[in-house]
Amino acid sequence: MPLLVRLSAACCVAALLIAGCGSSGGTDAVAPAQPQASAKAQDFPKVAGKTLGELQASLPEGPIFAPSVSLLQPGTNRVGFALFDVARKQLAGAGVALYVARPDGSGVRGPFLARSESLAVKPQFESRTTAQDPDAAKSVYVADVPLPKRGKVVVVAVARMDGRLLSTGAYSMQVGGKGTPPPGVGERAIRIHTPTIASVGGDPSKISTRVPPAEDLLRTDMADVLGKKPIVLVFATPQLCVSRVCGPVVDVAEQVKSAVGDKAAFIHQEIYNENDTSKGFRPQVIAYHLPTEPWIFVIDRAGKVSMRFEGAVSVGELQRAVAKVIGPAS
Repeated sequence: MPLLVRLSAACCVAALLIAGCGSSGGTDAVAPAQPQASAKAQDFPKVAGKTLGELQASLPEGPIFAPSVSLLQPGTNRVGFALFDVARKQLAGAGVALYVARPDGSGVRGPFLARSESLAVKPQFESRTTAQDPDAAKSVYVADVPLPKRGKVVVVAVARMDGRLLSTGAYSMQVGGKGTPPPGVGERAIRIHTPTIASVGGDPSKISTRVPPAEDLLRTDMADVLGKKPIVLVFATPQLCVSRVCGPVVDVAEQVKSAVGDKAAFIHQEIYNENDTSKGFRPQVIAYHLPTEPWIFVIDRAGKVSMRFEGAVSVGELQRAVAKVIGPAS
């Protein structure tokens, strides 16, 4: 059976997640995370001696696999993704594992267990932008996948639904790429001036498409605090985000900031000049070499990137990343 026999509509749905509001995971080394309790390695097929095509052929065709990752690097990658049915309804709560292989389907590795991360926030932190968007993302699956070297790989998700194991189509992805990547973990954050409410004459709508604007994320110029205190720098455009991820991401940052207070500077940076997609990217986005959005950079007190997230991120994930740079609670 040809390896990419089930490629089908996956590319179309994934394009919504990757091209408009890019998503997921960055490419940085992360500690292995606990998968959801319902998913165990023994629940998924063993692949010794099999090709990826043979794995697919042994299982009924299932949901559409839509990765929210545009940028992968050698090492352990936080791979975020969604599953959709044919009507493009997002499917959540399933036990899921990823398998990766060479482009010809050989060298299959896996299962890499995924966990389901909720994008829900407390009611007081949910924007109208998110609440009034029926297509806003509600959750994201995340798997920590080791990708040892540069080059193309293909990825398949196997999901347990209604008591059956189902296989998605294979999705081709690139590990390592051309051009300058965004700052990675351990690298110095790029110093940029981020606009503030004061710098735009007191009108936050000029620098935020969120409704209402998260004003507490629009008061600090990143250049004034870099190297002086921890920073959470959020690149997102809630109203103009094709993948419907940016609104929830800014809401998540709002909730985490409420618990952290002034121990870190939280900054929301919009994507498009004058919040108009026809006017190109803001200079801050270009300076960070962002291939997609949203992105969150968690920066330590010394001005180095401690963690980065491309795409959807949950409150719990961001809380854990921020805790590492602000230290233990007093």
